[in-house]
Amino acid sequence: MALKLHVEQCSITTRHPFVIARGSTNGYKRAWVRLVDGDGLEGWGEADPSSFYGESLETVLSAFDKLASHLPRDPFDLEAAEDRWEHALPKNWAARAALSAALHDLVGKKLGQPLWRLWGLDPQRAPLTSFTIGIDSPDKMRAKVREAEDYPILKVKLGTDRDEEILRTVREATRKPLRVDANAGWTVARAKQMIPVLKEYGVEFLEQPLPPDDLDGLSDVRRAAAKQHLPVVVDESCLVAADIPRLVGRADGINIKLAKCGSLREALRMVATARAHGMLVMVGCMIETSLGITAAAHFTPLVDAADLDGAALTVDDPFTGATIDNGQIRLPTEPGLGVRRR
Repeated sequence: MALKLHVEQCSITTRHPFVIARGSTNGYKRAWVRLVDGDGLEGWGEADPSSFYGESLETVLSAFDKLASHLPRDPFDLEAAEDRWEHALPKNWAARAALSAALHDLVGKKLGQPLWRLWGLDPQRAPLTSFTIGIDSPDKMRAKVREAEDYPILKVKLGTDRDEEILRTVREATRKPLRVDANAGWTVARAKQMIPVLKEYGVEFLEQPLPPDDLDGLSDVRRAAAKQHLPVVVDESCLVAADIPRLVGRADGINIKLAKCGSLREALRMVATARAHGMLVMVGCMIETSLGITAAAHFTPLVDAADLDGAALTVDDPFTGATIDNGQIRLPTEPGLGVRRR
């Protein structure tokens, strides 16, 4: 019997307006999908579109209309299903990621096992996650550092003309390890100027210093950062596994997000490809509920670093799933994704 697709629109709100180098908002439109089989079992997934990649709630809903006719008859036909979706709608990563998560959730429930166990992973190997401090006034940033007291690592958003002040403010408020994300907000000259400053403030790694397509500039920045033993990780420059080979020698690591790679199986391919090239692997997120975060959490035993605080930044998370305990990601033991609606 064919699977049935149900789509629900929702919006989620962050505790504070979330400010990065590209802009600010505190309301996010999302969509949840349910794939229901003939026995009434449901697999859930979440679409978290990003305007940076040309997606919105409208493009996601339209994608679901088109992809509804490409659902597999057999839910275990995961590889072929994701293949069909990608060929039907190559650019609609967020919508495809939601269907991928829902299909994997359904398969796990049919087998009575959590996804990490189907992949043969050890949940004890999941790394600590950082907590993100968005760009704000010094007082508000100090308050955010206090809010993040349960998290042992902080990720600081930069890419402004007052980055030194931001770093100083955060460093004066905490001794925790810092990671920074310039969200493509720097030039090569600015990045090189900032590298010694980052090192001075004890930053562990630098994420996406330059616009995504400036790979020659990235090589230049990475050379300068290597002299200071500061790894450079790319996010917006690396969407899928096929992007990784051209980044070898230009970056030290990649940041995988389901909403930009389009599926759980593509995320696993990205891990394997990056490892084959000796690169550091991190997993990140958009602003998401625990439904979206938990899907990504299941492959965290394979990565070096995580930034899965998207649900923790919201005030109205309607799901329970993977939890974060003093920064440690704890994977659910229930079948499939192990996510429940509150």
